[in-house]
Amino acid sequence: MIYANIAGLSYLIASVLFILALKGLSHPETARRGNLFGIIAMVLAVVVTLANTDLISNYLLIIIAVAIGGAVGAAIALKIKMTDLPQLVAILHSLVGLAAVLIAKSAFYAPERYGIGAVGSIHLNSLIEMSLGDAIGAVTFTGSIIAFAKLQGIMSGAPITFKGQHALNALIGLAIIGLTIFFCISQDPVVFWIITALSLLIGITLIIPIGGADMPVIVSMLNSYSGWAAAGIGFTLQNNLLIIAGATIGSSGAILSYIMCKAMNRSFLNVLFGGFGSGDSSGGASSAQQAHERGANVGSVEDAAFLMRQASSVIIVPGYGMAVAQAQNAVKEMGELLQAEGISVKYAIHPVAGRMPGHMNVLLADANVPYDMVFEMDDINSEFSSCDVAFVMGANDVTNPAAKDPKSPIAGMPILEVERAATVLFCKRSLGIGYAGIDNELFYRPNTMMLLGDAKDTADKLVRALKGVSH
Repeated sequence: MIYANIAGLSYLIASVLFILALKGLSHPETARRGNLFGIIAMVLAVVVTLANTDLISNYLLIIIAVAIGGAVGAAIALKIKMTDLPQLVAILHSLVGLAAVLIAKSAFYAPERYGIGAVGSIHLNSLIEMSLGDAIGAVTFTGSIIAFAKLQGIMSGAPITFKGQHALNALIGLAIIGLTIFFCISQDPVVFWIITALSLLIGITLIIPIGGADMPVIVSMLNSYSGWAAAGIGFTLQNNLLIIAGATIGSSGAILSYIMCKAMNRSFLNVLFGGFGSGDSSGGASSAQQAHERGANVGSVEDAAFLMRQASSVIIVPGYGMAVAQAQNAVKEMGELLQAEGISVKYAIHPVAGRMPGHMNVLLADANVPYDMVFEMDDINSEFSSCDVAFVMGANDVTNPAAKDPKSPIAGMPILEVERAATVLFCKRSLGIGYAGIDNELFYRPNTMMLLGDAKDTADKLVRALKGVSH
């Protein structure tokens, strides 16, 4: 009785901390505090759960598992690059899904341990809960692995489609629903494993047709799936904290997915079934001669430095190109040099710039760019028309004026309206297409100067040029 009271109070405190963690993570200034709240909540939840001697009979196995998992997690965290965070998030989502599947199986084969009945006579509500947790967990597991493979470049980021794909997904989905109903009536273990197998399959077939342009939404969606899987298992385990935390993650992930879709002017169903985005940003001209032949104005670092020195205001637009090259520190130094000369410097962030929500904010925070210099798209778009220089570093699709063309594949997508600046300096390795798979007409505008080359190398040269040092 004493343990139950202490556990209930501790779980309530942890639940509040999880909610405060999400609130803190919603803004860069409070993100560190939010992260700390999340850590405290998780430690509290784990300690209280381990203290339940009625549920746990072998602490040695748990200690070994925690030691192995902790060592692997620490090693990955120390080695992971900032540009690889989306892949890390995706693969961690897969582990949450796998955990849900394993717990569901454990509850099914040993229901007495969980107080949900006996083998062959499990409570109906528990059967429904474990079925949902198992199915959603399995979809999350394989879906996250596919997302990881696409982000990591192990498999093509382009949509993988085949005839009858949507019909197949619909058929599998209906089969899972029908079998779940039958399982809840029969409690047949073979049916339960078939549900798992079909869920694993649809996790693959749902994600492979989604292209690179939609990966930020997919990462967020899979985050939501992992939360709902955890909530479903929480009901099976009769663990209020797991239910609350899972539901919080599931709902926040769903809301974030909606925000991401809105930022691309697309519906969630269109993301799932549209097969949009080539995932290939390497094509196109790479040399200055080829760029000139295509009508692009290619300039030098010295030209760019001169234009920035003459400006009264500069807006820097970071993109995935900056992330890949790890150029954020050089970009920050460039901004500081311009500020030292009395030039106004601001940073503009598009909601889906990079490979996951908040990717650019994290990179700029990593470079210690002051938070009050970083502005979201809606807050800064009106300033481009009065801006002297817009400096774009690899932000391809989110600056493409083609979004204003009703016939374009990205028609209606809100963009950073950098084309309205007096001068656009566009730093990019080539004139290749972005993840949306279409050309960026901004490259060929008369007020655009292309700076072709590696983002970090270009930024370093700009820093030296602004310092007046020969490179």
